[in-house]
Formats: sequence, structure tokens, C-alpha cells
Amino acid sequence: MTPAARPGREHLSEAAVLRLSLLLRSLARLEEDGTDTVSSQALAQRFGMNAAQIRKDLANLGEFGVRGLGYRVADLRARLASILGLDRTRVVVVVGAGHLGQALADSGSFNGASFRVAALFDVDERVVGGRSRTGVPILHAGTLPSSVASFGAEIGVIAVPAESAAAAAADLAAAGVKGILNFAPASVGPFASATVKNVDLTLCLESLAVRLSAAG
Repeated sequence: MTPAARPGREHLSEAAVLRLSLLLRSLARLEEDGTDTVSSQALAQRFGMNAAQIRKDLANLGEFGVRGLGYRVADLRARLASILGLDRTRVVVVVGAGHLGQALADSGSFNGASFRVAALFDVDERVVGGRSRTGVPILHAGTLPSSVASFGAEIGVIAVPAESAAAAAADLAAAGVKGILNFAPASVGPFASATVKNVDLTLCLESLAVRLSAAG
């Protein structure tokens, strides 16, 4: 099935994508446990979800499940992965080879069935030419355009200081990545050629602190 033929993906809201991604992760755990079938109620109880919302989200994507039996775990997982575009491995590059950048590059979440980190990039000659703990090569940032092309990288991750984030994002967009995930404490984008997600960890911590203060 080609990406264009995947049902419903272009109509999914951000909230729905998040819910389906969490559902996909839950199905992976069930499959690892050897579970063959599961009901929406059982999914909700085990993973803290909403059974009615699960049924609604899946109904919006097509016909899933068997009446009286539930969902076949392996089949539902495969179909959801296809719909979400997670049925193939996408190459990732990370700009910034400091502690955060190397931690992200070595993370199992960034290296699995759907994603693989090909390289880190930095301008610090003390780290350029080295490797991360798991062996991801650290290349000079000046080689970013040619490296993105040679690796076939689709996603660029930014893990640099705030003052360097805009330039890093512009370099990634110019190099041809289609998606940018920014962990720097500064928003970047937008770009016509790349989708950007800004993840400001400091703002998340501050938001959590506010809620804790409000709770007394």
C-alpha cells in the first residue's frame, strides 16, 4: 500500500495521532506478552485509556475488530502502523553532540523499527570524529547537507543551545529533511519544506511547577 492510499491519515487531528500512537505502543506490549486478541475495555483498563474513545478513533479509520472477540492484536498493530506511517524505518540525524544530543541518539526510542539515528553533528572539534556510547558517529556540522542526502535522512533533531537553534533548524530544512524535532529552549520555524515540532523541556517543567504550586 502506498502512503497516499493509507486511509484517513491526512484527516487525523494532533490529538488523535497522539492517542493512536499510545494505542500502537500498548498493542506492541500485548504482542510481546503473547496476547492474541483484546477488547477495547481490556485495553482501557490495562493502559489507562478510554474504551469509548478507542472504539471511536478506530471506527474513524475503517473496520477493525470482530464482534464478540475483540481486536486481533498483531493485525491491528500492523494496520495502525501502516496508517500512521510507522511501518518503515525513517532515518534521523541529530544536530548537537552534547549530553542531550548523545542521549537522544543512543535512546532506544530513537532507534527501533520505525526510526534509526544515522549521525550526530557538531562544530566542536573535540567531539567531531568520535562516536556516542552506542557507536553513532559524530560528524562536522559543515557536512550536514551532503550527509542528509547520503543517509536519506527524513527527520532532524535539534539539541543545541537556544542561540544556535534557529541556524540549526534552517540548515536542516535547507539540507532537505521533511521533519524537525526541536529540543532547544527556543521555538524555530516555520518552514515551507519541513514540519516542525518544538519541545521545550523547560516550559514543561515550569508548567508542572505551576500545577504543583496550585495543588498546595
